[in-house]
Amino acid sequence: MIIGKSTAYGWLMLAGIFLSIVFWSRLARRDERLLKIYFAALFSAFLGAKLVYLAAEGWKFWDDPQRWMIWATGKTILGALLGGYLGVEIAKKLTGYTQPTGDWFALIAPLGIALGRVGCLVQGCCLGMRCAPGWWTIRDAHGVARWPAVPVEIGFNLAAVVVFAVLRRRQWLRGQHFHLYLIAYGLFRFGHEFLRATNLHSTT
Repeated sequence: MIIGKSTAYGWLMLAGIFLSIVFWSRLARRDERLLKIYFAALFSAFLGAKLVYLAAEGWKFWDDPQRWMIWATGKTILGALLGGYLGVEIAKKLTGYTQPTGDWFALIAPLGIALGRVGCLVQGCCLGMRCAPGWWTIRDAHGVARWPAVPVEIGFNLAAVVVFAVLRRRQWLRGQHFHLYLIAYGLFRFGHEFLRATNLHSTT
């Protein structure tokens, strides 16, 4: 049985969620409130990804015959990060948990995003801009040479995992890792967006 591209993308996304649940469940043995915080982060991340996408880009497809499918599949990683951050802060306040959790999320988030981008690579979405062929370019389904937008983002996030693992091991900037990741990823995406063919994808 051959798994279709869209099916592979879905399985990779689910795999990322599953791995994060396993990791966080082990962490939650210390305090059951951590599991509530995780699921609040997961729910609010999905909600943020959808709402920000609809506000930033989804409204453009109002007259498109395929708008319901586009709206159902469209999402944005930046919205997910912001939504997840807000969800965690609300959950911590409601549960009375006062210890920092961002250092753990700074490892989980980029790893999950990198895995999700592997799905983008398989599916052929989130393409880079057209450019002259070179050793560093990738070709789309039509054979057009493009900036390797997805591999570059995968590389950025894997590098982030390494950096924050080192910071955690050496106990540098404790409690600030996720804030640093949000800043770094935001700056990366701002600069990288000029090299992406943003009108050719629904997963941003």
